[in-house]
Amino acid sequence: MAAPAPPSGPHADLLVWRADLPILGSSTYLINNSLGAMPRQVEEELGRYARNWRERGVRAWGEGWWELPVEVGDLLAPLLGVGPGEVAMQPNVAVALAILLSALDYPAGRNRLVTSELEFPNVRYVLEGERRKGAELVVVPGEGGELPAESLAAAIDERTRLVVTSHVLYAGSYRVDAAAVAQRCREAGALFLLDVYQSVGAMPLELAAWGVDLAVGGSVKFLCGGPGAGFLWARPRLAERLEPAVTGWQADADPFAFRSGPIRRASGAWRFLTGTPGVPALHACQPGYRMVAAAGIDKIRERSLFLTARLIEAADAHGLEVRTPRDPQRRGGAVTLHHPDGARLQKALESEGILCDHRPGAGLRFGPHFYNTAEECDHAIERLAELGRSA
Repeated sequence: MAAPAPPSGPHADLLVWRADLPILGSSTYLINNSLGAMPRQVEEELGRYARNWRERGVRAWGEGWWELPVEVGDLLAPLLGVGPGEVAMQPNVAVALAILLSALDYPAGRNRLVTSELEFPNVRYVLEGERRKGAELVVVPGEGGELPAESLAAAIDERTRLVVTSHVLYAGSYRVDAAAVAQRCREAGALFLLDVYQSVGAMPLELAAWGVDLAVGGSVKFLCGGPGAGFLWARPRLAERLEPAVTGWQADADPFAFRSGPIRRASGAWRFLTGTPGVPALHACQPGYRMVAAAGIDKIRERSLFLTARLIEAADAHGLEVRTPRDPQRRGGAVTLHHPDGARLQKALESEGILCDHRPGAGLRFGPHFYNTAEECDHAIERLAELGRSA
């Protein structure tokens, strides 16, 4: 029989990173599934951007700014399980998704776009627009907030052009078996696009090995990269065949020739870029990427499973309803709890410096990260229970 884990849990050495995350000194920060804590080094990076603009002016473009969308993508690539030169940074997931979708058509007999009712609304809004191009949207219902791979697989057939789903569902933190969905897509000749926003930075990803074709995500959550740094990835052989209609001069093979007429598209990640990149955001996201990589994604996942299990155990002890999978293989990096007065309780917790969020139809979401402690998880649930009883 294995010895019980110490109160601090596995990989307590990761707590050394707390010193680099100022907000942890003033709050119980359990909202990393919504906005990761800001590394102290972000201020230095933004200062470097400002100094370059102030002192180098227009020369800064040729001294690093222009290459940032792909160079920053290379920092992210190992966390996605893909190669260098394959990740294109974008402002957000809506734009990243629109770029990829603009390269696809829906021919007769192969016009179905399969997704689920459990996707983040932002994704569904973009997918709905594909109806104008002739796509038939097939929306798979969830099963009590879960999305078994078999349910998606059953909706995929020879008429399916594209399958779009999240790796981890935002509401209940259910982890979809991406490799199994990818296998079914290959069998049916369909493309598979995976939204990894709720999983990247919280667990190991192997997009290439799983057989995923396309992926989108962002840096706001477990990557601790802040807003404005979304990304997309396309399997290299597929990427070279894609011609996005949503494009811009950064995607041209020779942009400074200022040639008129049709674009002569660059290769690799460059072909998915558009116009002027968001240079400040591409500076700000780098410390978070480096922190996650240095901490080690396998260690992060083990610690995440310990902390989410701790939250579930504490919720059980107080009789709170858990809406997140108990099976660690199916659980993402957050825990959702239902309470009929959840919206008010979230505000009450926030007033005490305990930060979580509440989503209608889902519940109270707690997203610990590798730098959180077991004691913070216990404290948050204890106060939630006490506030609920006093209502």
